[in-house]
Amino acid sequence: MTVATAGIPTPTDEQVMWLVKQEGDPEVFARLVHRWQQPLQRLCWRMTGDPHQAEDLTQTAFLKVFAQRAAWEPGGRFSTFLWRVALNLCHDELRRVRRRSELPLQALETPEGGGRDLVDGGAAPDSAAAQRDQGEQVRRALLALSPIHREVLILRHYEGFKFHEIASLLRVPEGTVKSRMAEGLTHLGRRLGHLREAGADASVRAAE
Repeated sequence: MTVATAGIPTPTDEQVMWLVKQEGDPEVFARLVHRWQQPLQRLCWRMTGDPHQAEDLTQTAFLKVFAQRAAWEPGGRFSTFLWRVALNLCHDELRRVRRRSELPLQALETPEGGGRDLVDGGAAPDSAAAQRDQGEQVRRALLALSPIHREVLILRHYEGFKFHEIASLLRVPEGTVKSRMAEGLTHLGRRLGHLREAGADASVRAAE
């Protein structure tokens, strides 16, 4: 495939993936990797809480998509196919983590180009530290949720997916997505309350 020139539209993900499906050219597939590597890595980071594992899962997801190129349906969106593969890998990794009784809390800083947060952005300089602390609490609370609740909140609030898009991605009814969303927000609120109470208790003890 030649690189797009002036006046020639850039091929869509689906057009590129169609060529990959037909020709199996890894150099053509590299265009999709370049477009989607950073967003996919953010998704895996938010699901696992581990930036190094997120890199590995991202690479594995691309390798798996390329290996499964014949299974890609031209009528579907490439991003849906890619996201589904990555989320399945994240769920597999989280099951392994649970079996090892490890907590995926190694990294709590927002990844570059992190997208929307569950707390308000645009903080004034004098409140930036408080906003960072609040963002850390949200990320800790998010990682404490079950994976099925976590993924819905991530897809909706960080990635900006609509409910029907999430339903298509997860292959569940839209009503199920909305139910998980409501449950996830309830659990998130409770977890945030516990974290803030713990932080207040620590501050009191430090002042004594």
